Amino acid sequence: MVLTQGETRRVLAVLPLPWVLPVKLLYGSGLRLMEGVRLRVQDVDMERCQIVVRDGKGAKDRVTMLAAELVDPLRKHLEWVRQQHERDLADGYGEVWLPGALDRKYPEGPKEWGWQWVFPSEKLAVDPRGGKVRRHHIDPSTLQRAVSEAAKKAGMVKHVTPHVLRHSFATHLIEAGYDIRTVQELMGHKDVSTTQIYTHVLSKPGMGVKSPLDQK
Repeated sequence: MVLTQGETRRVLAVLPLPWVLPVKLLYGSGLRLMEGVRLRVQDVDMERCQIVVRDGKGAKDRVTMLAAELVDPLRKHLEWVRQQHERDLADGYGEVWLPGALDRKYPEGPKEWGWQWVFPSEKLAVDPRGGKVRRHHIDPSTLQRAVSEAAKKAGMVKHVTPHVLRHSFATHLIEAGYDIRTVQELMGHKDVSTTQIYTHVLSKPGMGVKSPLDQK
């Protein structure tokens, strides 16, 4: 299931705040849902318009693009997130969960700005993995619901999910003439045959053949 570029624009146009930025980021960078919600500040390079996806599918890192039109909105968003983080620190909180043993290797790491979530939750909560009060990332189900509701509002008959936006990202790049290997790297596919599925989406049955209804 993929959307045309026009359909994608219609869905994105009716997204309410605060879901516009994270959903546009999912589509504009070809991110999986959890890659988007788990994005950390230090993995966004606004100067190079790049995003480093850590521990993606298959436990691999990759680099993908950051849409230029999202740089200014993202910068403003992160200014607000930083102010919130500083308030949390002043209140004795401000820690985030770190993967593996990084919290032991870098004792101050959980409080450092670079490790903070790009899209943090509105409320602090007790982390069941240790009982500390932390600010988690946004709930992925809220993004799923926002995309579904925006699709209905835009009049879509298709069942639209964040993963459909990722499929659409790949399809639109191939439509624009980008090399299949480049798209494979951006998507983080292990095998190019997975990426080639999107070329089949673009294929029309009976290419070059006119329907009898169109023949005069």
